[in-house]
Amino acid sequence: MMISVMYEEFTAKDCWTGDPVHCIYQAVVVAVATRHADAVDIKFLANGKNVWISLPCPVWAEYHRLTGKTISDRLAVETAGRFLKKSIEQGYDSGREIYPVSPQETMHHVIEVLKEHGAPDDLIPKLTVA
Repeated sequence: MMISVMYEEFTAKDCWTGDPVHCIYQAVVVAVATRHADAVDIKFLANGKNVWISLPCPVWAEYHRLTGKTISDRLAVETAGRFLKKSIEQGYDSGREIYPVSPQETMHHVIEVLKEHGAPDDLIPKLTVA
């Protein structure tokens, strides 16, 4: 399934000011090489300011374990963009340059992006509560 572009370029309404925040995807960088972090960093410009969304690498392995499929770069960008948009709209944007996302939150956004795009059931992980 091809993931269409939804969160590569978007405008979110800042929760506190009501001002629009225009976000544009810039790059995907494997953070192991740049920050010695077990993450994939997705760079956006938010009203011209650099914002990095850091997605933990173990989610790629967990997604593969649950579905037998791989998280593509496109899905990673859409996941990071959805996280950024929701953060701005819900007031979690604190002006930081990098936002580390927990594995649980990353998987939540992966699932929500797939649902928003109408992905087939075999691509959407079935999570159980422990």
